[in-house]
Amino acid sequence: QVQLVASGGGLVQPVGSLRLSCAASGSTFSIYTMEWHRQAPGNQRELVARIAPGSGTNYADSVKGRFTISRDNAKNTVYLQMNSLKPEDTALYYCKAVVALRAYWGQGTQVTVSS
Repeated sequence: QVQLVASGGGLVQPVGSLRLSCAASGSTFSIYTMEWHRQAPGNQRELVARIAPGSGTNYADSVKGRFTISRDNAKNTVYLQMNSLKPEDTALYYCKAVVALRAYWGQGTQVTVSS
């Protein structure tokens, strides 16, 4: 069982920045594939970014060049640095761990981009 605790959400003005963090339990964090997803009201949950155990990354087209996912295996933590935020980035952001063909979700952290 992997437990995930996400933090760092909040209210930010357009073109501002936020950094989300997701702390994971377990002694084998380095082999987890970690993902950030988001869900806006009325929309389906969508993949925002993924980082593999070897630190290869993938991004949704809508966030490429603005968001950066990274991991610190010593701290069992994955980050999502979000720059140049837009109102359409407003959503509940979730972190997800995939290991041994099983998926674990953390609680969401709300990001609101508004002036």
